[in-house]
Amino acid sequence: MALTLDDVHRIAHLARIDIDAHAAEQVRAKLDAIFAMIDQLNQVDTQGILPMAHAQDVMLPLRDDVVTASDQRSLYQSLAPAVAEGLYLVPRVIE
Repeated sequence: MALTLDDVHRIAHLARIDIDAHAAEQVRAKLDAIFAMIDQLNQVDTQGILPMAHAQDVMLPLRDDVVTASDQRSLYQSLAPAVAEGLYLVPRVIE
C-alpha cells in the first residue's frame, strides 16, 4: 500500500499538523517504510501460536491469598504528627 502526497496532506490535516511539500515527501517515504514492515509482519504464519502478554515467559512469585487480622491502627497513629479521637489531623488547605 503506497501513500500519495494527497494522503499525507489529508492525514496531516486530520492531525492538525501544518506540513510543507518537502516535509510531506519525507513523511510519505517514512510512512511507506512503516506500512511495508507491517505488511511483512502480516505475512508471518502465526497459526497454532498462542497469544502472549509479554515477550518473555516470566512467572512471578505470588503469595497465598490469606485473610489476616492486621490491626496496626495504634502504631500508625503513633507515627502521625497530630491525632484527635482516632482521626488524623491535617492542615487546612482550603480557606
